[in-house]
Amino acid sequence: MAPLSPDQLRNRQRVETLIRLASPALDLLLAFGDRVSHIVEPRDAEYYPPRMTSEQPPPRISSPEDRES
Repeated sequence: MAPLSPDQLRNRQRVETLIRLASPALDLLLAFGDRVSHIVEPRDAEYYPPRMTSEQPPPRISSPEDRES
């Protein structure tokens, strides 16, 4: 990857700063939307909350190229 020019670095820093500043507002918006969705439709029969597991990910299946080396 080629090194970034000074203009590109400046633009990158600006975008990252905007994202950093907008992050708390976007978190609040998501939390508010979550609450509103529960108020509007509190008993959604098809809703399944995501599951957090502590299991290890499945082992990677190696390709034939990996086995040859």
